[in-house]
Amino acid sequence: MSLTGVIARNWWTLLLRGLIALAFGIFIFLQPDISLTVLILVFGIFIFADGILGVWTALAGRKSDEDWWVWLLWGLIGIGIGILAFLAPDITALALLFYIAIWAIATGVLQLVAAIRLRKEITGEWLLIIGGIASVLLGVLLIAQPGVGILALLWLLAAYAVLFGLIMIFLAFKARAFGRESVRL
Repeated sequence: MSLTGVIARNWWTLLLRGLIALAFGIFIFLQPDISLTVLILVFGIFIFADGILGVWTALAGRKSDEDWWVWLLWGLIGIGIGILAFLAPDITALALLFYIAIWAIATGVLQLVAAIRLRKEITGEWLLIIGGIASVLLGVLLIAQPGVGILALLWLLAAYAVLFGLIMIFLAFKARAFGRESVRL
């Protein structure tokens, strides 16, 4: 059985993942005054559950899909991050914030370097310079004001969870329909 067949047979795991992600995102939007620690714990539950479902999908497809280990790795990482969120919620929030800040600064600097090197070859390099400056400023702001940055990240995380949840729900029904169509053939 192909990976498509495994997904079609286990479409309900995609649906469940989507519903959990959607509920998580809506929860954040409806409870903006909730403490960060509780939110990180809810995030941990979400990631842990997603990891378990990823492992389930991997094990269900291990005999028919040679790349089943990718799903397994994905699931195990989710389980690990979920456990870390339970054991050290403050570290989880701060680590995520600083990871994003460092990424933004590094990306911004590289955009600036690219813009300077490309200025003789292209027009409009100023757009790349503005993008680089914006990225560096975001990273510096996150490091300088981690409390504000964490709150902003909560809203972004909520938006991502809702979008991811809707995509997984849509994919689950597409997989279910595909599974029914392949049975009829």
